[in-house]
Amino acid sequence: MESYEESRSDRKHKAILEAATAVFLSKGYDGTTMDEIAASAGVSKQTVYKHFADKEQLFGEIVRATTDQIDGLMRLVAETLAVAADLDKGLSQLARKFLTALMEPRLLRLRRLVIANADRFPDVGRTWYEQGFGRVLATLATCFRRLAEHQLLDLYDPLLAANHFVGMLLWIPVNQAMFTGSVRRRSKAELEDYADAAVRAFLRAYSVKSEVAKSSVRSGRPSQLR
Repeated sequence: MESYEESRSDRKHKAILEAATAVFLSKGYDGTTMDEIAASAGVSKQTVYKHFADKEQLFGEIVRATTDQIDGLMRLVAETLAVAADLDKGLSQLARKFLTALMEPRLLRLRRLVIANADRFPDVGRTWYEQGFGRVLATLATCFRRLAEHQLLDLYDPLLAANHFVGMLLWIPVNQAMFTGSVRRRSKAELEDYADAAVRAFLRAYSVKSEVAKSSVRSGRPSQLR
């Protein structure tokens, strides 16, 4: 009986979180009420308050819960770059998958919601960044450091290089989504174009081949690299 009650409580908790996420993303923090969340979840408002003390706590848990999804991105980074015999191909595959994951409309809406309430709830925004995006950057930096040790990349600060890589990857499509309010699903071709352009720019700055080419130019010798 106790196990049944626990599972029933867990189901209600999950239903409240899912309903609250949908309402928050649709109406924003200020436009959302606990009555609407309860109605959407199919429970009483008293039940919502039994699980969450107030709207702020519920909002914080929704944001923090999404950081668990970042584990998949961390595995993606580590597994894609684990075997980097072909660095260009590995980075291209990573960039395309990474950008596709981060450009999901639901995630873009959540990102906008967190940013819109960062002044009001700085701890929530900080947690979302540090436990989410920050962990991905740290994993990417570790991979870049290993690639540098194998003389496939030329860099002095792996974390800075990780920020450059992700920054070039996300700058155009994410900024467009944040400033215009558009969360339309981008076509596969669009995302691949952004990803491939970011990889080309990154390799020009950080690949060992690029360093050889630049050295040749500085010494007056023509480079045979393409």
